[in-house]
Amino acid sequence: MHTLLKLCYFFSLLLLLSCGGKSTQKSEDAATESADTSTEEINKKDNKAIIFFGDSLTAGLGLDPQEAFPALIQGTLDSLGMDYTVINSGLSGETTASGRNRLDWVLNQKADIFILELGANDGLRGIPLEETRTNLQAIIDAVLEKNPNTQIVLAGMQIPPNMGQDYTSEFRKIFPELAEKNTLPLIPFLLEGVAGNPELNQEDGIHPTVEGQKIVADNVWAVLEGVLQQ
Repeated sequence: MHTLLKLCYFFSLLLLLSCGGKSTQKSEDAATESADTSTEEINKKDNKAIIFFGDSLTAGLGLDPQEAFPALIQGTLDSLGMDYTVINSGLSGETTASGRNRLDWVLNQKADIFILELGANDGLRGIPLEETRTNLQAIIDAVLEKNPNTQIVLAGMQIPPNMGQDYTSEFRKIFPELAEKNTLPLIPFLLEGVAGNPELNQEDGIHPTVEGQKIVADNVWAVLEGVLQQ
């Protein structure tokens, strides 16, 4: 059965710790235009939509868009005949603060399921933990205010111990604690089985390879499948 595959990809030319500029602005402008087009197409088809809202991990930095894990999830949905459209709203360099700032136009799109994958850049920059927690909670609140029926899935993240053991440990706790507080399904660690493995990461040691993306997709599907069956 042929199913239309509609994916919107949001890329910048910057790596994980980018600081913005004209290139980023152009990328965001293009992303906005793509989002508007996607919204029209989804509404016409009345498909259910799954928005992946994240950073370069979601965007699939360094790979062909079809190799990023949201595209792989779309392939799984299509193979099962499930009438969902995946929207990849990943933007490289995104922090929880910048994600919070661009959320409004993302929410102009229909969102039956909203997968929140942000925080890695906060941790790598040593952003105060309470700021990260506050921003993530604000994003959750905004999504539910827009549509209380949207099912949010939170992707857990971990970071290397560069910022010290206390910071690293407390950072890891943010995600399960927010999931419990808001009664959200949790992907325990998005990069489980991939992080720290040179064979599954690109040369930067941060972004998964094609094979690594397949494992990440499995990690996401292990939780998303249950959400779709509810």
